[in-house]
Amino acid sequence: MSGLVILIVLTGALAGGFVSGLAGFGTAMVALGVWLHVLDPAPATSLVLICSVLAQSITMAAVLKTLRWKMVLPFIIPGLVGVPVGTWLLTIIDPSGFKLGVGIFLLLFSCFLLLVKRPLGLSFRSRVADGAVGFLGGVLGGLEALSGPPPIIWATLQGWSKEERRAVFQSFNTAILVLSLITHASSGLVTAQVGALAILALPGTILGALAGLWTYRRLSDRRFNQAVLCLLFLSGALLVWSGFAGGRRAWP
Repeated sequence: MSGLVILIVLTGALAGGFVSGLAGFGTAMVALGVWLHVLDPAPATSLVLICSVLAQSITMAAVLKTLRWKMVLPFIIPGLVGVPVGTWLLTIIDPSGFKLGVGIFLLLFSCFLLLVKRPLGLSFRSRVADGAVGFLGGVLGGLEALSGPPPIIWATLQGWSKEERRAVFQSFNTAILVLSLITHASSGLVTAQVGALAILALPGTILGALAGLWTYRRLSDRRFNQAVLCLLFLSGALLVWSGFAGGRRAWP
């Protein structure tokens, strides 16, 4: 393994860990953008899952005081059911069109709330609505590793505090990521190469997650909301770019 590969793996792990520690999600969209310069998609995706689960486990202490299982289980259980549905959808939909559609929606949503500069504070909420959001997150997680946006958007629209929002989408993402990692491992995708890369990425992930958590604890509700919306904007931009690039490659 060359020095350049080692440096890029450590850099991606540090950046991904920091974002996860700060916002409770986002490892994949940050780390993959770095790692795919030197790694193939399959080992890079498995490495993201390992580092994501590790970072989420380290920073779970940030949500334990506000974690209410009656609040989060309506998201998690349907989400776990949605993962295999999303995996099945991979075989029947156009990935480029899907990425473009979701990416444009995330761009518009995040831009709108950044411009409005205040939470909408929707009063409507029910277990059925929470379950639908969780199921959609699971489907998107199985389809394109996009489990985060649905519960994040829902929590943002409700106008919850940063602790309540993080408790919901971090616990949700952790459950989906663990299931996805188990699926990868049972499919033989967690190879010896991935194991070596995970050991290499371990220090960066831990340091990044702790630094992100330190920063999170010093953010006000407004600043945290801005950070989450900026990450959603980045996610949308990357999806639009990826969908457009995929479409271009598919054309003769």
